[in-house]
Amino acid sequence: MQFDKPELLDYESVRRPGSKKADRFEDDGSGWGEWKQRARTDDGFAGKNQPAAPSASGGDSTINTWLAKRGHAISYAGFFLFTLVLYFRPYETIPALSSLTSLAFYVAIFTLVVYLISQMAVEGNITAPLREVKLVALLGLAALLSMPMAIDRPEAWETFSEILVKALVMFIVLVNVVRTWRRLSLLMILTLVVSVYLSVNAISDYQNGIFEIGKADLARVGGSIGGLFKNSNDLALHLVSMVPIAFCLGLIRGGIRKIIYWVVAGLMVAATTVTFSRGGFLGLVGVVLVFAYKFGKRNKAVTMAMLAVAAVLFLAFAPGSYGDRLGTIFDSASDLTGSSSQRTQVLKRSIIVALRYPLFGVGIGNFHHRSFQELGTHNAYTQVASEMGIPAFVVYVMFLLYPLKRLRQIEKATTGRKEARRLYYMSIGLQGAIIGYMVSSFFGAVAYQWYVYYLVGYAVCLHRLFLMETPGFAHVSWEKPFVKAKKNAELIDQPQVASTSQV
Repeated sequence: MQFDKPELLDYESVRRPGSKKADRFEDDGSGWGEWKQRARTDDGFAGKNQPAAPSASGGDSTINTWLAKRGHAISYAGFFLFTLVLYFRPYETIPALSSLTSLAFYVAIFTLVVYLISQMAVEGNITAPLREVKLVALLGLAALLSMPMAIDRPEAWETFSEILVKALVMFIVLVNVVRTWRRLSLLMILTLVVSVYLSVNAISDYQNGIFEIGKADLARVGGSIGGLFKNSNDLALHLVSMVPIAFCLGLIRGGIRKIIYWVVAGLMVAATTVTFSRGGFLGLVGVVLVFAYKFGKRNKAVTMAMLAVAAVLFLAFAPGSYGDRLGTIFDSASDLTGSSSQRTQVLKRSIIVALRYPLFGVGIGNFHHRSFQELGTHNAYTQVASEMGIPAFVVYVMFLLYPLKRLRQIEKATTGRKEARRLYYMSIGLQGAIIGYMVSSFFGAVAYQWYVYYLVGYAVCLHRLFLMETPGFAHVSWEKPFVKAKKNAELIDQPQVASTSQV
């Protein structure tokens, strides 16, 4: 049987004709450069006369349904503005905007309306059929089903309508409108800008003795921006998830930009330290271990030595009482504030509540009614399990783990390929970010907040860009088992690849 290389479409480039970069390709003999050159047409996109390939969602339409069409430009602008307002909360710092406390809501409504119109016009559906989208839909359904069990139903509805459903809906917008590298990069840079602002202010507040109210005995600083970042533990969680992204962007870039990104990463590590967050510290440990495993496979002895030196330097430059604070992780009796033993009791209580109400929980936002002293869970996993039920907990964990599977697929397929280095490094960076969140969120009730939905959204968008840029994966359905994707990756280096129309 004769096999021909499939005529696949190039969706990485949306440059107009005449661009200096339009004909610049790197070909290492794998056929990537030839494939990109052949796929271009006069209008800068894959032409409609090109042979059709199965869609990335497993349907019958061509792959260019998603990326090759320049849709959602206005939707993306709205989503970017929404993210800007969500993070910076300008009505808190700009007096002229003090009356616009609902600015984020109005921007979100505008973005959603434009998105629905554009999505129907571009693709003819409300959203791409991604597994993560299905999982967030199940989380929303679980929240609704938990409400009849709630002691305080108005509070349950408020938690759902004011917090969770907004994060779920905007997550769907994110994974559909971010369809180019430029859009993904701009969102990440925006997030890093706010992280730098928070870090500089956190370090400054610590140096000037400006601590959270009631926390001066611990010398803990809060975020200079309210909302998502005001609490010191939440601030640390956010910064931990941004450190690996900044570090890997430094690996991708060259020259002065590399140094800038690494300085930003170091700044966020320092800011995490002055929050005195135990969850933030453990999250940093998780990120470091991910990087050590990914980058230290070839020389384990050197990697272990570098880890030991880094640990010594970290503790040497940390605040004087930082070691005592970390010691309470293992010895709750040494915690003079009693927060360590208190959180241990709450954790046990939340597990008992989850087991007692296994199907629908006690109602979203209602755990504190079943707790002691009206305390929350301080744990994202038991927060979901106790308030929405064990099935919702399983869905939430799947929502965290499935993107890691996608990112590992990217990592394996792009290892050693210079032309795919940004895919390779960003896949590792996002793995570190999600794992850092998973560790830190064990110490914070943040399952309904925005943090993880942006991280998973970035991972989904990166995977979709990967499928569009990688010839060997273009015929793999997004929902196929990883083993099939791995087999397909091996075909990239083969001189001849079977065409789907001839197999």
